[in-house]
Amino acid sequence: FAPHYNTVEAEHDKCVKFESGLRPEIKHLIGFSEIRDFPTLVNKSRICDEDGRARANHYKMANEKKGKDGNRWKPYDNKGKKCGGFGHKSFECKKNVVCFNCNEEGHKSPECKKPKKNGGK
Repeated sequence: FAPHYNTVEAEHDKCVKFESGLRPEIKHLIGFSEIRDFPTLVNKSRICDEDGRARANHYKMANEKKGKDGNRWKPYDNKGKKCGGFGHKSFECKKNVVCFNCNEEGHKSPECKKPKKNGGK
């Protein structure tokens, strides 16, 4: 820093300038504290940075461990629960669909060609 930053009056400006150069995630954590003692600000910023890196490494390792069991995070690689087929979601499955209107298999009531039943609730 330039010599004019060595005065007591410049301590606030030095802290503000230092904060403005921090990464956004650290600036967000440190900024609320409004620390105006330069060595304290530097130390707290370093601690936040180390904690952030440790947290990121922890979650990275946890995700790597979860990913070792193959297709765990690929939901569409599994067989369908209704029919055992691939490539569609359960609500799209046409196997064993029964119409609520005519009680016949193969279609749903909105697609039913027969006259709608009266009644209901």
